[in-house]
This record gives sequence, structure tokens and C-alpha cells, in this order.
Amino acid sequence: MSIERRHFLQAGVRGAAALAAAQALAAARGDQAAPSGATPFRMKFAPHFGMFRHLAGKDPIDQLKFAADQGFTAWEDNRMKDRPVKLQERIARTMQQLGMEMGVISALRGVWNSVNFAGEDAAAREKILQAIRQAVDVAKRVHTRLLVVVPGLADAKLPKDYQTANCIDLLRRCCDIVEPHGLTMVIEPLNRKTNHPGAFLYGSPQAYLICQAVDRSSCKIQFDVYHQQITEGNLLPNIDRCWPQIGYFQCGDNPGRKEPGTGEINYVNVFRHIHKKGYRGIVGMEHGNARPGAAGERAVIAAYRRVDPQPGDAHS
Repeated sequence: MSIERRHFLQAGVRGAAALAAAQALAAARGDQAAPSGATPFRMKFAPHFGMFRHLAGKDPIDQLKFAADQGFTAWEDNRMKDRPVKLQERIARTMQQLGMEMGVISALRGVWNSVNFAGEDAAAREKILQAIRQAVDVAKRVHTRLLVVVPGLADAKLPKDYQTANCIDLLRRCCDIVEPHGLTMVIEPLNRKTNHPGAFLYGSPQAYLICQAVDRSSCKIQFDVYHQQITEGNLLPNIDRCWPQIGYFQCGDNPGRKEPGTGEINYVNVFRHIHKKGYRGIVGMEHGNARPGAAGERAVIAAYRRVDPQPGDAHS
């Protein structure tokens, strides 16, 4: 072997070793994502914009590509209605190219946080119908079939049963709008104890009763495990009782509303349970990151790898 060739090979080995050492150091500091082309998650976990901004950058399209590279096959975005139409179209096009599914978008963003479904004010109720009509156009543009609906605040002037009847009536009118387009509304109970005092819809039994009464395939429950742990606990039995009316899941640990494994909820068991029951829909990751920066984002990805159902956990 010539001296020149030996020097060339030695330099290559030193360069590869230096690169490997730099990568290891970056990973240890949380500056680098997992290897590209990761195995897809078995469950359709759906991150949101901003969750991986340190690893993927601020551009939303880059964030989608990064998530797909980490094995995520779904996404959700409560703020979609507020985004420019051209960006909505870019997001939809990119997700189609990546083979990703869009989860819920908020149908009532900017208008839900008042007395509307539970009350009797005709103008407030018409405002809801108008928002639903607008959400249909956005949903079709970004290729989602799911609209999350929060039925506003409770009306302190009315007995609860009257409020429930009002809510059922308005939801049926909303169904008349979304059904011709193949869309489904998922109504979300919110906890009153920590995040949303005054919310009309707060419990899974209450949501089940309302969906049973509405009796339309386009009105289902969004079961946010975080909210229901705070409100009532007893998660698996309540999921079982609500099962015929559940159309979507969201998650976040409690306390803190961060990724699974940072609180008291046994998400290994929760996800295994719904997977065994045959749920193959999207699970929205509606929570923050427990740790800041790139290290916190890597921790989120690792947390979902730990709770993703494993082969043999379900008969599929």
C-alpha cells in the first residue's frame, strides 16, 4: 500500500470517528433527532405545530416532514381555521405526499368560549352555525373528516336539563350542516377543576347522554384522557361505557398536561386497552413538553415509543 493511500485511509477513519463522536455528543445534549426513517408508530399519534420546533425548525412544512421521519403518521391543528388559505393548501399537499392523516381541527375557534349551545340567545346560536359552515370549507381543504366542537359555557340562569335540551337541539342543526360533506363533529368534555371552570360539557357520562340523544353518526365524543382523569378518573370503565359514541382520543398526562410518563396516568395500559378494543383512529397529542428545547422534544418522541402498543397487544 502506498504512503499516500495509507494516509488517505487513516484520514477517512479519523473523520468518520470524529463525525460519530460529534453525533453522539449532539444526541446526548438533545441537539439531534432520532435516526431518519424511524419505524412508524402502531398508533396514529398526532403531534401539533410547535411541538418539535427546535429539532425541525420553525417552518410548519419542515415540522411535518420531521414528524413523518420520526414515525408519526398523523397530525392535528386546533388553529387551522386561522391559518392563511395558501398555507392550509401547502399543509394538505405535504401531508398527502408524506402519507399522513389530519386529525381534528377546531370548528369554533374564537367563538366557543361563551354561552351558546346551553343558552337560548338566538344570535349566539346562529353564530355557532355560521362557524360550522366556515369550518366545513377548511376541513375539506386540509382533508380532515373531524371537527372538534366544545359546546360553550353553562348558562347559570337555566336549570341543567333545559341547557341539555338546548345543546342537543343545536348539535342536531350542526349535524345537518356537516353530514352532507362526510364530516363528523366530536364534542369535547373539558375539566372544570383545573382549566375550564364554567364549561357546560365536562363529563364523559354527560357527553354520552348528549350523543345518544342527538342520535346522529356525525356527532361523537372526543375523549381527552387528560380532562377526564381530572374530572372523574375511572378511565377504562368510562371509556368502555362511552365506546359506541367515541370518535376520537386526545391525551396528556396529569398533573401538568405534558407527555405520557410525566404524571399519574398509566398510558401503557390506556393505549393497550383502546387498541385491543379495535381503535385505529388518531390520538391527538394535545399537551406541552415537560422539558425545554431539543432535549425536551426528543423526550416526547421517546415517551410515545414507550407507550405505543406492541405486537401481540391486540388481535389485529
